[in-house]
Amino acid sequence: MENVKGIITLSVSYAAGVAVAALAAEPFAGALACSAAVALLLAACARSKGTCGPALHLTFFFLGAMRWCSAALLPPDPAPAFAAPLADGLANLLDRIPFAGANSGGIIKALLTGRRSGVPQDTIRAFRASGASHILALSGLHLGVIYTIIRRMLSPIGNSPAARLARSVSTVGICGLYALATGASASITRAFLYICINEAGRAMSGRAHSPLGTFCIALTIQLTLAPGVIATPGFQLSYLAMLGITILYPRLESWYPGSRRFDPIRIIWKSAALSISCQAFTAPAAWFHFRTFPIYFLITNLIALPLSEFIIISAVAAAALEAICGCPPLLARACGESVQLLEFCLQAIASLPQPW
Repeated sequence: MENVKGIITLSVSYAAGVAVAALAAEPFAGALACSAAVALLLAACARSKGTCGPALHLTFFFLGAMRWCSAALLPPDPAPAFAAPLADGLANLLDRIPFAGANSGGIIKALLTGRRSGVPQDTIRAFRASGASHILALSGLHLGVIYTIIRRMLSPIGNSPAARLARSVSTVGICGLYALATGASASITRAFLYICINEAGRAMSGRAHSPLGTFCIALTIQLTLAPGVIATPGFQLSYLAMLGITILYPRLESWYPGSRRFDPIRIIWKSAALSISCQAFTAPAAWFHFRTFPIYFLITNLIALPLSEFIIISAVAAAALEAICGCPPLLARACGESVQLLEFCLQAIASLPQPW
């Protein structure tokens, strides 16, 4: 417990150093991150007490600041040469599948590859107005669904130490290729780091790390690899959403105790608690960057999240079958009609009256 507490507080100090350095160079972009980070640095020093002294916190603070400064002087790393062909191959594979609906193919391609050129502007506006733009843009949600698919596909290999290691290596490798092929955005990178940390914990000890420990380790690694992302909206929203899930969601979920019986009300409450937890933590940053707040976010997420998960799962299955032996028409139709249903629901929510 003491080790986890030390990791958490030192991670906050490191992030605060990166944020302060970003503020010095880009005051408008880094203002939100900096003010939050300084407050968290003071809180970390106060909470650490015997675990880590102030000198160690200051050391990590200055290490973070120096890492940002050193990265600012270097050109960005180029994308791997194989990333673009992988993304092109997946996009071409999806183009071959006759999904039902005029816009379904473009939306599915956006969900799996991040390429939104085939999505009409009115559809993009509907996603944005209804509070579902995070679904259309590649994020941790998409990689999380793909990660779950891979884990379940590899579950038959067993649970011996060798099987766990093979499953972890295969899962991390496939998810890493997908992250690189789709551009390795800040939120996708965060999700991939979560996968790596959790798989390392499972392979070595048979269990995952603590949620807050995983959050802080991923934050420190990502800021070390690319400190400049701290000023980007995608990075801030992704980590704030995960912070809400880590801190607030377990408390909200416990308000409706579970039981062994199938309880649809509890399933709805868990989905609502997840949406509220994310929105409560991301709303200030979203307003700071975009001056928007989706007042119907709860309705949107209760409808869009399950539909999106089904669409991603069925689209991955359709692409895999198309590559092997051809996608069954029934699967292509079910996937396309699910996209049409999602589009219809979001258009309806976007048309509701807005107070501002």
